Amino acid sequence: MKNPGYNSELFPHWCNLQVRYRDLDTLNHVNNAIFNTFFEEARIRFIQKIPEFQQSMKEGNSFVLVNLEVKYIKPIFYPSEILAGTGIESYGNSSINGFQAIYDKDTKELKATAKSTGVWYSINQKRPVKLPLLPYKNKFLVKTFE
Repeated sequence: MKNPGYNSELFPHWCNLQVRYRDLDTLNHVNNAIFNTFFEEARIRFIQKIPEFQQSMKEGNSFVLVNLEVKYIKPIFYPSEILAGTGIESYGNSSINGFQAIYDKDTKELKATAKSTGVWYSINQKRPVKLPLLPYKNKFLVKTFE
């Protein structure tokens, strides 16, 4: 999995998330399960910015997460604020592969990365359905990096 240094141009969507005291484990840093919650919150905020997804959700569709791979790089401590970047690596017929990264807001130090696969799913039909057409989907793709 890639370990991108911070670059504000890298991801098409960014959000700030606050670390809460309750997010800590007995080692006094953010529990690994909370990283998943941070990534989830960032994915939801990303999806909410895309009008075609919002319209399709009103019609009874939603994402179902089918795979998540997280690479924990550095611990996150309290108190702190993080930046979560989200973008699309590939856009298929009914599935999307996403890439995300979490950075410390102040130091821009990379804390974790995640690759995910989500399937666009009809809640009523209980099966995958075609993704909404995004005529401008390239603007949501993750920039190339090494």
